[in-house]
Amino acid sequence: MSVPTAAADQSLCREIPGALPVLGRDVTVPLVTGGEVSYAALDYAASAPALQRVWDDVAAYAPYYGSVHRGAGYLSQLSTDLFENSRATVAEFLGCRADDQVIFTRSTTDSLNLLAAVLPADCEVFVFETEHHASLLPWRDARVTYLNAPRTPGEAVQTLERALADRDPYGPALVCVTGASNVTGELWPVRELAAAAHAHGARIVLDAAQLAPHHPVDIQDLDVDWVAFSGHKLYAPFGSGVLAGRADWLQGSEPYLAGGGASRKVARRADGGVDVEWHDSAARHEAGSPNVIGVYSIASACKALTEAGFDSLVAREQYLIGKVRDGLAAVPEVKVLSLFGDDAPRVGVISFVVEGWNSSHFAAALSAEYGIGVRDGLFCAHPLVRTLLGSDPQSQGECGAPEAAPGEKSLNAIRVSFGAGTPDEHVERFVRAVTELVRDGARWNYRTEDGRCVPAV
Repeated sequence: MSVPTAAADQSLCREIPGALPVLGRDVTVPLVTGGEVSYAALDYAASAPALQRVWDDVAAYAPYYGSVHRGAGYLSQLSTDLFENSRATVAEFLGCRADDQVIFTRSTTDSLNLLAAVLPADCEVFVFETEHHASLLPWRDARVTYLNAPRTPGEAVQTLERALADRDPYGPALVCVTGASNVTGELWPVRELAAAAHAHGARIVLDAAQLAPHHPVDIQDLDVDWVAFSGHKLYAPFGSGVLAGRADWLQGSEPYLAGGGASRKVARRADGGVDVEWHDSAARHEAGSPNVIGVYSIASACKALTEAGFDSLVAREQYLIGKVRDGLAAVPEVKVLSLFGDDAPRVGVISFVVEGWNSSHFAAALSAEYGIGVRDGLFCAHPLVRTLLGSDPQSQGECGAPEAAPGEKSLNAIRVSFGAGTPDEHVERFVRAVTELVRDGARWNYRTEDGRCVPAV
C-alpha cells in the first residue's frame, strides 16, 4: 500500500543554491520602530522549521490517517505500512546494523530517559558536564560519574579513558556523549570516544540531536551502540523522536511504558492477578497509539536530507558559519564561546556574549528592531555555559533570561543557529544588526517583564 507523496518544489531550491525549502520563509513580523520585515529564524538549535517536503508529505497522507497495528480496515492497514516503512527509512538513514532496533519516542529527552530505564543493575554512567540536560539528567537510578569539560578533543578521549580505567567494581557501563554541542556547535570526537568506551568494556549512546540535522550519522561507521535524536530539530516538528541501536538491554527490561501495544498476551491468573507477556520487538517500548504523523514526518525528513546530499548541505552551512564568525570577529565587544578553539569543526550553532549588554536585552533588540529570532539563556546546558563564562557554578540562573534589567550583567549568552533552510540574507541581516547595536545602541527602550526583556510600550 502506498500514500501519495508531494514532490519538493525545485524552484524554491534553486532560489537558494544548496539550501532546502522550509516553511516560514515568507512570514513577516512587525518592528517596534515601524513597518514589517521578513522573519529571520535563527534558532534552529531549539526547533528547526519544517521542511516544505515534510509538510507536503504529511498533508498528502493526512486524509488516509488511521490507527496503527490494530485495525483491519484499509486506512489502518495503510497507516501500519507507513509506520513500519518509516522505521525502515530511519534505520537506513542511521546505517543501523541488521539486529538493531529503531524505537519511536517523543524526543531526544524521551529517548535517553527510555535508555536510562532499561540499564542493567549496577550500571555506571559516564557523562561530561558539557552535555545538554537531556543527556545529563536522565540517569537518576544509576551510578553517575560526571566528567569535567575538556578543552580539546584529545583531552575528552583521555579523560574518558582514565575514568573508565579507574571504575570499581568492574561491571556494566554506559558513556553518553553529544555529537555536536548545542551551545558551541563544536563536533565531538565520537568515533574515538566509542573506541575508548569499547576498549574498557563500556557501551556508548550518541546524543545526535544537534548532529543529525547537519551531518550524516552512521551507527556502524561511528561504532556507537545507540543513537538518539529529535524530529523537531530535523525539520520534522510533529512531536516524535528516535532511539536506535542494540536490542539486548531493551529486550531484557520491563517496558518503558506499560499498556496496549507493548503486550503480546495478557491473562488472568487463578489467584486473580494478571500475567503479561511483553513483545521483544520495538513495540515493547512503544505502548499506546503511536504518533504516526510524527514518525512519518521524520522519515520524510530523512529522505529529503539524503536526497539533497549532505556534502552540499555541509558545504553551504560552512559558508554561512564563515559569514557569521567573520562578522562577529569584526566586533571587538563580542566574545564567541568555545571549548575546543576557533579552528574546531562545528555545525551552525554559535553562542556569544556582548560586552556591556545583558544577553536578554540584546536578543530582545534583535527581535524587536530587526525581526531576528535568536535564543538567550543557558540553553539547558547550565554547567557548560557557566564553565565557558567562567562564572560561579553556584550562581543563580535559568534556561531563560534571569531577573536582570537591560544593561545589567547576566549569566546568560546569546545563541544564533541555522541550517539547511537559512537564506544568506538572514545571516547578513544578523551580522549587520549585531554591528549596529554594539556601535549605536538600541533604538528603543526595554523593560523586564516576567523575567524577560521586552520592548517598553
